[in-house]
Amino acid sequence: KPVHTKLPELWERYIAFAKTHKRSWKRDVQMYGNFESFVGSGPLTSITHLRVQEFQQHRVQQVSPATVNRETALLKHMFNMAERWGLYRGTNPVRWVKFLPENNLQFQTVSEDDERKLLEAAPPYLRELILFATNTGLRCGDLLDLTWEETDIDEKRLSLIMGKTRRRLEVPLNETALAILTRKQAVQHGPYVFYNPVTGDRFHDLKGGFNAVLKRAGLTGITWHTLRHTFASRLTRSGVDLVTVKELLGHSTINTTMRYAHSNHETKERAVGKLHMCVKAVSIVP
Repeated sequence: KPVHTKLPELWERYIAFAKTHKRSWKRDVQMYGNFESFVGSGPLTSITHLRVQEFQQHRVQQVSPATVNRETALLKHMFNMAERWGLYRGTNPVRWVKFLPENNLQFQTVSEDDERKLLEAAPPYLRELILFATNTGLRCGDLLDLTWEETDIDEKRLSLIMGKTRRRLEVPLNETALAILTRKQAVQHGPYVFYNPVTGDRFHDLKGGFNAVLKRAGLTGITWHTLRHTFASRLTRSGVDLVTVKELLGHSTINTTMRYAHSNHETKERAVGKLHMCVKAVSIVP
């Protein structure tokens, strides 16, 4: 018996599943919207591997290859689930589609001067979020989803369950992050740490407000994820080892963290310098 499931029907079933099993389901909503606006709301059988490739070529003109790959991976997962649920029969159209090459060694960070410009241009609620991001390394979605149950001010740490891996991430709070939480606790409103001061509910999207701040600050090319890169790069420049950086960022493997290895050049110079001093001290011993 043929199956004539349409894309929106699969999405309705998938997002119900994702809300239960994925912390990052709100990101899926945004990614799905980008794909549906390109391919339309027809039957799943109309989505061929050629159509997926056309989507990749279209999107890469607008966003980074990494973003296109995440959107393509979401579609692949949706088709896998459709097969499991009996909503689709046939070959997954994403199966033979190659993911775009990514240059994971390239990333942008925010200098201290640009961070100052950002903070001066930001309204109070965004200023708190920017500072908290650069001092904890949390992704934007994790910031917006952060609840008071996941915070421990007495122990000065956060304890979160991360995404589909369901791994626990513990992030110690430095003085800056702790001060922000302490101020927020004094005026606690609802379950979320950061909430929209206009609606009183959690934030759903910070892109518009953040872009307005960038414009006022005269800055370009900075995203919320840039703040996460900044956190990691500042750690390595301060001499923090990559294993510790990996644990603080919640990476599942060290390979992802290795992109920050080249950013601690000054630390490497100091390390080599110490070795030189040791050799010099040994050489003068009679």
